[in-house]
Amino acid sequence: MKAKAPKIAEGIYFVGTLDWDRREYHGYTLHGTSYNAFLVFSEDKCVLIDNVYPGEVYSAQMWGRIKDAFEDQGKEMKIDYIIQNHVEKDHSGALSEIHAKFPDAPIYCTPIAKPGLIKHYPDLADAEFVTVETGDTLTVGKKTFAFLDAKMLHWPDSMFTFLTDDGILFSNDAFGQHLCKVERLDSEVPEEEVMEAAQKFYANLLTPLTPLLLKKLNEVVELGLLEKIKTIAPSHGQIWTNPMKIIGAYQNWATGVCQKEQATLIYDTMHFSTQYMAHAIAEGLISQGVDVKMHFLKEDERSECVKDILESKAVLLGVPTLFNKVFPSIADVLLYTEELEFSRTGIKRLGATFGSYGWGGNGPKWLNGKMADAGFEMVDNLEINYVPNNDDLEKCYDLGVKIAKEMKEM
Repeated sequence: MKAKAPKIAEGIYFVGTLDWDRREYHGYTLHGTSYNAFLVFSEDKCVLIDNVYPGEVYSAQMWGRIKDAFEDQGKEMKIDYIIQNHVEKDHSGALSEIHAKFPDAPIYCTPIAKPGLIKHYPDLADAEFVTVETGDTLTVGKKTFAFLDAKMLHWPDSMFTFLTDDGILFSNDAFGQHLCKVERLDSEVPEEEVMEAAQKFYANLLTPLTPLLLKKLNEVVELGLLEKIKTIAPSHGQIWTNPMKIIGAYQNWATGVCQKEQATLIYDTMHFSTQYMAHAIAEGLISQGVDVKMHFLKEDERSECVKDILESKAVLLGVPTLFNKVFPSIADVLLYTEELEFSRTGIKRLGATFGSYGWGGNGPKWLNGKMADAGFEMVDNLEINYVPNNDDLEKCYDLGVKIAKEMKEM
């Protein structure tokens, strides 16, 4: 396949894949993504950083870009070094193809990554691996690559590679976004779009790893790297030309700094009753100046919900009672939020539950306990028998007002 390799800096090219068709990934929804890989030329040598899924749809694009980059440099195609920042297949899937074509190119990775790569690709068992840790470097001509262990950001094997001379941090999954754009730089797309994608990426992938993320950010500062980083090139989405924009956002998300007074309402309904309640509660919140994010689970899905939870001070779950427990779509969201452990972001989030019941009730009460176990500070639960009347809807409105006032006192 013929494909153009955009030049992102002198001697440095994007050779990854644009996946226009991806609609679900890591358990959440998206509208395409990119698998970013990079070629770095230094005098007569060439270094490949990360790669893509294997096969005609994915690696064919990568090979087309690699060929174009070498042609642009006026050089014969030969990769001399391979840097593998992460084992996961969207960044390592073509490694066997690359090794088969360039068997003399050593593979640089963390000690944990080596056995992981061999388990994924047994044909690499005889490949030359060079395992590196924080502080180790690789000098190729006038280019120096410094390695920084990034354990659990987001796999145990992850690492960052810093191209010291150019100030480019190749951060793999950290600082990424699932966007599929012709443009490669953050400055080439609307800021709101790239930041929203970065927020969703953080909420769904990095929230439970927040303490480790803060530790790594502190380490970057202590090593004196922060002021040296001019560009961040993640393995998904846009390249950050203003690193402090995304680093600052990560610090805010990791420490629970909310941009505004915001509550997220997530609800489903069987016969519209719980839906009526959600709308009435929203009006109560709005009356007190609270920004409301509404998620109706007939249409929305959990990855969009948690994106808004990340910047919310209150989360309200609306649930029809089913067999004395909860409607399945709400249980799915509950399990997901439990796994993400939002309490690790260092902020107290208020919680409340509400819903309609026909027989014995108990759905919101049951859910209240589960939300408390997940780290939310529960304020109330409200149950309405069958269809809410005007008095019931006023109780819903009052619940919204109550939550809003408690938010402002936090």
